[in-house]
Amino acid sequence: MSAPKLVGIAGSFNRPSKTYALVQTVADLASGRYGFSSRIYDLHDVGPSLGAAQWRKDLDDQAKGVIDEIVSADALVIGSPTFKGSYPGLFKHLIDLIDPHELRAKPIIITATGGGDRHALMVEHQLRPLFGFFMAYTLPTAVYASDRDFTDYRVSSEPLANRIHEVVGELSAFFPHPVTVLAAAE
Repeated sequence: MSAPKLVGIAGSFNRPSKTYALVQTVADLASGRYGFSSRIYDLHDVGPSLGAAQWRKDLDDQAKGVIDEIVSADALVIGSPTFKGSYPGLFKHLIDLIDPHELRAKPIIITATGGGDRHALMVEHQLRPLFGFFMAYTLPTAVYASDRDFTDYRVSSEPLANRIHEVVGELSAFFPHPVTVLAAAE
């Protein structure tokens, strides 16, 4: 039996990126706990065809490959930088190219980054309704991180680390046998 697949999407072009670092931290913890194979993508990985595509068929093979990874994942970690109180337009455009039924019932951890506390509700007011439209299962705990939660593009805040542990624990509703339990049973 192959390992379940977790895919992370960081809706940012920046490299390095706090959004990417947050998604990577969540994905690494989840992969270690549940035995996921994982891959993280950002908008650079999607490539230049995204901006010109009106339909999924207009994407180049690189971008189609990223969308195929997203829709075939067993779980997603979605991260978005906050841009003027919401997610960036190209990130939304990427999500718009996914058919709603392709994310139905998929567990999704929603995360966002921003400069300060002013944007903390972006995860609840923007990301949760977006993935609610897809009828995905956004986990109850959402993770927002501000600039002060990072040092050199690494999560350095204990409250943020605790929140990440909390949301990763919520995946047990979908993947009830953490790796440690499976290893002990073999």
